[in-house]
Amino acid sequence: MLMKSITNQQLLEELANRLQSSPGLEEEHQLLKKELVQLNKKLEESEALKSHFISNITNEIINPFASILGLSKAILSVDKENWKKVLSMTSLIYTEAFALDFQLKNIFSAAKIESGEIYPEIGTVDVMNMTQSIIDTFKIESKKKNLKIETTIDESVSKSQQNGSFFFKTDPEKFKLILLNLLNNAVKYSFEDGIITIRIWKVESMLYISVKDRGTGISDEHQHVIFDRFKRVDSGITSTNRGHGLGLSINKALLDLLGGDIKISSSLGEGSTFTVNFPEASEDSMLMASDDNELFFDSDDQEVF
Repeated sequence: MLMKSITNQQLLEELANRLQSSPGLEEEHQLLKKELVQLNKKLEESEALKSHFISNITNEIINPFASILGLSKAILSVDKENWKKVLSMTSLIYTEAFALDFQLKNIFSAAKIESGEIYPEIGTVDVMNMTQSIIDTFKIESKKKNLKIETTIDESVSKSQQNGSFFFKTDPEKFKLILLNLLNNAVKYSFEDGIITIRIWKVESMLYISVKDRGTGISDEHQHVIFDRFKRVDSGITSTNRGHGLGLSINKALLDLLGGDIKISSSLGEGSTFTVNFPEASEDSMLMASDDNELFFDSDDQEVF
């Protein structure tokens, strides 16, 4: 059977006729085209945000490394008699190394969150001891700005203390990183000679911790941006404020994972208060975490790779 050949022009005319006879099809085509344009725009914005994010990440890693190398080299050339200068440089090296370690913890957590390879690992946390150890971590930074960090414990917590300790079931590492990020922001954005207040309280099985600073604050229009991993209020690479906006977004993701939440109350020039809450993990979830850990050991308690 012979097929009748048609020209391209005839094919186009036939398609046009069919489109005219089916107005709904033309409308669907225009809608689809509009959606494709919007999708393409979102992809372009996403790529731009990620490129800026990577630039900030690179900046935050390279700067501490460069400082550590430069200071270490300078120490090698200092005369033995000038130990005061050595001590000053050693303090700076510690500050840079701490900043680098802190940023890397956030970067690695962000990578795990993005890949979906992060899970609760429930254990028992000594809340008071861990809070104090985190405060001690920021001693050098807070001393530079003459900041006072005070802790307020509500009666709901003090009643549950055992020899000065208050134990709570949650993920210890994620709990620690959340508090580190909150206190890091409070120290970083506080005005000099200010006070940072950490308040701890409990309502039924929910633990609440708030960190209040007297600093620069965040405007209403920017408060919805601070939990976005690819955005930051102060986006300049040469910014005097360290950090790339990861901390709060990681806190939000970790608290979502643990079933908690984070809230902000802030005004420009008057400081900010961040409040997080943690639901206490059940005994069943602790047993599940313990069972999962046992998968990595054989009967002789030797690690299996």
